[in-house]
Amino acid sequence: MTISISGAEARLEGDWTLGTVARNIDELSLSLQQLDTIHDNKLRVDCGLITDADMSGLQLLNVWMMCVSNRGMHPTLVNVPLKMRQDMQQLPFKQYLSAGATG
Repeated sequence: MTISISGAEARLEGDWTLGTVARNIDELSLSLQQLDTIHDNKLRVDCGLITDADMSGLQLLNVWMMCVSNRGMHPTLVNVPLKMRQDMQQLPFKQYLSAGATG
């Protein structure tokens, strides 16, 4: 699991399952600190390189997206794999999904 932030884009990669996100919780926190340097209030969150995600990983992603929103930014998920998008229907992700979010 990786979060790379460059400009007004965050790129999510790898395995977003319970075992992986639990070991990388610090990376989520550090990525939020990086957002303080972005001057644009829109953040494009590219999910195209996520290889696996379970409900625990998606719940943590949802919390991360809420934290981004609480910092005054407007995050939008793009390139969301179909299986992940289907699983997101069980969580409150609708506000974060763009019309072209499927990859």
